[in-house]
This record gives sequence, C-alpha cells and structure tokens, in this order.
Amino acid sequence: MDDEYRETVHLAVYDQLADWQIGHATAHLRDGEWQPRPGRFEVVTVGLSGAPVTTMGGLTLLPDITLHQLKPSSSSMLLLPGSSWWDQDPERMSPFGSAAGIFLDAGVPVAAICGATAGLAREGLLDHRDHTSAAPEYLLATGYQGTHRYRDALTVVDDGLITAGPTATLEFARAIFAELDVYPPRALDAWYRLYTEHDPDAYYALLEGA
Repeated sequence: MDDEYRETVHLAVYDQLADWQIGHATAHLRDGEWQPRPGRFEVVTVGLSGAPVTTMGGLTLLPDITLHQLKPSSSSMLLLPGSSWWDQDPERMSPFGSAAGIFLDAGVPVAAICGATAGLAREGLLDHRDHTSAAPEYLLATGYQGTHRYRDALTVVDDGLITAGPTATLEFARAIFAELDVYPPRALDAWYRLYTEHDPDAYYALLEGA
C-alpha cells in the first residue's frame, strides 16, 4: 500500500515498558492479516529522546521519533503502555500524559493501559471521562477528581479515550481495533474468540472474511 494511504499509530516507548500489554495490538495492526485493507497501518514508536529504552522483558527499543516531533495531525491514535516509571517517577513521564491531552483535545484517540492510566489521571484527563484501571484505589493515590467516573470493567471507551486494566491485554487490543475500524464487527468478534477461547471455528471465520 502506498504511504499516502497508510495510517500511523504512535506507540509511546520508555524504560520498563510492559511488553505484553501492547503485543496483540501492535502486531495485528502492523501485520494486516485478516484486515480488509492489509498494510493500512504502520506503528511508529515515540520516545522522550532518541536514546534506546529497555522494556520490562529486557528488549532494547530505539524510538523512531522523539516526543517533540509527535503531532496529532499525523496520527490515528496514541498508545500508552504500562511501565513502573508511571509510579516511580511521575514527573519524568508527565510529557506523555501532556501529549495524551493534546491528542484528545485535537480529537485523536488515545489508548492507555495499566500505569499509563495513572499518568492520565494526574493530568486531569479522567476527571470527566468514564474510565477504568487496575483498581479504584490505585487511581485515588494520584489525587485525581474522577472517582465518580470509574467503571469496574476490563476496558472502557469514552470520548476518544480507551482505558484498560493491566491484565486486559486482549480486550485492550479489541477496543483499539474497534476504534480504528480495523476489522468489520463480525471479524473482530471472531478475532477475539480465537485468542480468548481458542475457537477453531473463529479461525476459519477469519479466513473467510467473517
């Protein structure tokens, strides 16, 4: 597919990134398998600087671009995975939270999982949107004002923002795919059944275009 027709999803990368939380989303976005328009998406990594980062799994990632180069106008979505740094050094991670606010103000979706939800809470981005996280108590520790909008669910989508708890990796990916219209609804349902229920019929449904 020509670059001019390709959509870019930006993935924030930083030390201690939780590898497993974005694996399904990024792999299936980029691979294009079962998508009506294979090759539609590319995943571009974004770091605070151009320096390499080391994930929780010990993988070394070299960011494609730096945060100051990131613009909502050139993006379809910003993905924010979890990392222990969201809690250990909130000030260091705050530029990513600020970027999320800029994206949402511009009408570009943001997807945050695990510790990244705490970063958004500190920015005030969860005060007026339905959301979820690891637990209500976890977000309370940030001092945010959005407790009345907390929902006890694996994923929550509201006003362009996707939030997910730390273990809801497949549900997080499904919500991302739905927001980006990656698969038709029946195909998305088959994709989810394949990876959660290991349903062979779901695999054949995907092969047949669901």
